[in-house]
Amino acid sequence: MSAQPSTDRPDVPSATSDGFVRGLSQFIGGPLGSHATRPDARPNRFWTAPRLVLALTCLILALSWVQKSPCMSGDWQKNVQYTRFCYTDVLALYYAEGLNDGAVPYVDHEVEYPVVTGYFMGALGLPVHWWGTKQDPSINQGTWFYNANALVLSLLAVATAAVILALRRRRPWDAAIFALSPVLLVTATVNWDFLAIGFAAVGLYLWVRRRPVWAGVFLGLGAAAKLWPLFILGPLLVLALRSGRIRPWVSAALGTTITWAVVNFPVWFWHHEAWLRFFRLNSTRPVDWGTLWYIGRYLDGKWKSGAAGDQGPFQWLSDHIPTLNYVTYALFGLGCLFLVGLGLLAPKPPRLGQLAFLVVAFFLISSKVWSQQYVLWLLPLIVLARPKWGAVIAWTVAEIGYFAAFYAELIGAGGKPVIPEGTFVLASSLRLITVAVLCGLVVREIWRPELDVVRRSYGGEDPDAGPLSGPDAGWVQRLRWSFGVGRPTPGTVGAPPDEPVIVKI
Repeated sequence: MSAQPSTDRPDVPSATSDGFVRGLSQFIGGPLGSHATRPDARPNRFWTAPRLVLALTCLILALSWVQKSPCMSGDWQKNVQYTRFCYTDVLALYYAEGLNDGAVPYVDHEVEYPVVTGYFMGALGLPVHWWGTKQDPSINQGTWFYNANALVLSLLAVATAAVILALRRRRPWDAAIFALSPVLLVTATVNWDFLAIGFAAVGLYLWVRRRPVWAGVFLGLGAAAKLWPLFILGPLLVLALRSGRIRPWVSAALGTTITWAVVNFPVWFWHHEAWLRFFRLNSTRPVDWGTLWYIGRYLDGKWKSGAAGDQGPFQWLSDHIPTLNYVTYALFGLGCLFLVGLGLLAPKPPRLGQLAFLVVAFFLISSKVWSQQYVLWLLPLIVLARPKWGAVIAWTVAEIGYFAAFYAELIGAGGKPVIPEGTFVLASSLRLITVAVLCGLVVREIWRPELDVVRRSYGGEDPDAGPLSGPDAGWVQRLRWSFGVGRPTPGTVGAPPDEPVIVKI
């Protein structure tokens, strides 16, 4: 077993693993020297690395609230919600879902979101409506509703940063990638995604603390808010198979399933049609902006002559949504099979953060819907999977470029084009490519664990393995040898005996 570091003293990025930070440190005299007095060595220091990261998270979220302020009144004249980049579903759906009229989600109106999101909308929206109609009719209900949501979602974002810090005690500055991200600034309150993110983060923390049932409970709550936390069970299963310890995974899976079923049951039983709306909407939804399929459809139009019946494959799929659904499921399924093979054949068990990032990224790449705020799903996961600033910054630039191009496209949808369609497709392609590059870099570090900076800080082990930490099951090595991976040279220690050659006549 690899030796663990003798101390939990935090790493300093400029002096250890991050080439980007090390390069920037040249402007202030270079990396911290081996004999320098470390900032964390000073006793009774209030501004420790974790407190600084949490303070930075709060600062960015406060700036995000300011950035959304032009839209808070709900008076969206002359496309102000797009020209100021302040659009938010939270405010728009307060009116679209009937909350401003006191409609109870699922009972009086078929909400298009999973039930935990609908419960949350009602829990904040109905008191605001009651106060605005019974106590103080002068208030702007939409503004109050947005501010209440922004406060809770921001608290969940801070909790997510706290979980990252708790999972990376030796690498607290990794969490600054999350805290300082421009995508957090511009998308934190676009929708209710931090409900799922916050629940999933707590679930991962409880898994690391060896509480698989409670981890499953929070993953189930997250999956009942947005679907993607359910995918984390896949990486956990791969790691459970590799370790030969299935019971913790079964406990987590049961906790997830039972929790999801319990919170869904009231709506499923008493308002079944309203419960089905989310699933029906996603099955009939057309190709969305900026997806792989949107890009392909645009390229079809450029490459084909336009003659009658001369359709490219992406255009054909866009016109046949049921078939496109099956294609997206198949592609995502193939991606999951790839992760199973990678997880079982890699030299060391992949880290949970690596596989979790890959499975969610594969889902987004193959999906027909990739909303602007879905970038938040990947942000904490890439911090856990590959906390290197350079590649993350390149991806962030692409995401912000897409964000701006998307709003320009929405303005143009009103009849006055702002940018050429090709520019939007280019921005969409760069977002797709940078996510794919991040996936490739994570896969590379799974296959070559010596390149993994997190393993380096934790003595070669996975700090997120929780109840699955420990050696591989015996069959894993035989499986790797059967695929010709990691097989020692015959005659060396640990090599399997030479197999006799049988000649059939």
